[in-house]
Amino acid sequence: MKQGNKSFADRLRSGELLIGTLVSLNSPEITEILAEAGFDWLFIDAEHGAYNPQQAQSMLQAAGQCPCVIRVPAGDEIWIKKALDTGAAGIIVPQVHTAEQARQIVQYCKYSPEGSRGVGIGRAHKYGLSFEDTIKNANRQTAVILQAESKQAIENIGAIVKVNGIDAIFIGPYDLSASLCRIGKVTDPEVIEAIGKVTSICKKAGVRLGIFGVSADAVKPYIKKGFTLITAGVDTLFVIKSAEEILAECRG
Repeated sequence: MKQGNKSFADRLRSGELLIGTLVSLNSPEITEILAEAGFDWLFIDAEHGAYNPQQAQSMLQAAGQCPCVIRVPAGDEIWIKKALDTGAAGIIVPQVHTAEQARQIVQYCKYSPEGSRGVGIGRAHKYGLSFEDTIKNANRQTAVILQAESKQAIENIGAIVKVNGIDAIFIGPYDLSASLCRIGKVTDPEVIEAIGKVTSICKKAGVRLGIFGVSADAVKPYIKKGFTLITAGVDTLFVIKSAEEILAECRG
C-alpha cells in the first residue's frame, strides 16, 4: 500500500502524477510483469474482469509493493469490504450517479466513527499481525475513488464532489459516451463538453481527477489539464498490439 513513507492515498491527495494500467485478465503472472515494469499503480478490474475476491487478492499478492486499486463491480457493501480486506490501496466504484450513492460508498469504506466498514481480519491486517495499526490508519490510507461516467453523474457532479471522504473522481469516457448516445466516440464534442464540466467542478472543489485511455496519446492531453490519476492501456491490448506487430514483421 505504501511507497516509501507515503501511502498511495497520500500520494493521490497530494497531486502526485500516478501512471497506472488496467489489468483485466485473471493472471497473477501478468500482474507481476506489469508491476515490475514500473507503473505507479495497477487498476485491477473486477467490474469487467472475471474475478472473485480470492482471485483479486492473488493479483495483489503478485503485484508485490506496487499499489493496486480494485474496481469493484458496483457500490455494494460486501464487495467493498472484501476488496479492502484483501489489502487494496483503495477502490474505484463505477456508475456513481448521485451524492447519496457517494455518501453510502464512503460509509462502507471507513471504519467507525467515520463510517460503517465491517471489522474483520484479512490480508490488509497482515492476518491479525497488524490489526490495531491497520484499524487506526485505514481511514486515512484507503483511497476512495468514484467514477463519473453517466449523464446523471455529470448533472449531479457538483453535489457529488461535496461529499466528504472522496479522494478522486475517475472519468470513464467509454461508458460516458454510451450514456450520451455517442457510444465509443470518446472525442465527440458532447463527450468532451461533459468531461470539461467534471474537470472544472472537481478543480474548484480540490478533488483529484483520473481518466482511462487506451494509449499514451489518449491520456496525454488530460495530464496537461491537471489529471493526476492516469490509467493508460489494457493488458489485453498490450498482447494484441505486440502480437500483431511481430506477425506483420515476420510476414514482411
